[in-house]
Amino acid sequence: MSADEHHDDHGNTVSAWFLTVSWIVAWSVAAVAIIFGGDLITWVVVGLVASVVLAVVAGVMKKAGLGRKEPRPVPPTREEWEAANKKAVA
Repeated sequence: MSADEHHDDHGNTVSAWFLTVSWIVAWSVAAVAIIFGGDLITWVVVGLVASVVLAVVAGVMKKAGLGRKEPRPVPPTREEWEAANKKAVA
């Protein structure tokens, strides 16, 4: 299995936005706690654990139908792009 086959692409979906926003919130809370005198190691561990839990939740959301519904789009090869570009110019 290649890295591309294993990549879990959420796309522009509810699960992707949940993951993005929740990670921003989790790491912002950890950063503010550190800035205000919290223990660095403790809050980094809290941020990492929260990130893993939130990623699992996003994966469950994707499996529940809130993720990408069709296969991930594949960009054209250079040859395909050049052929299409020549048709458009001509």
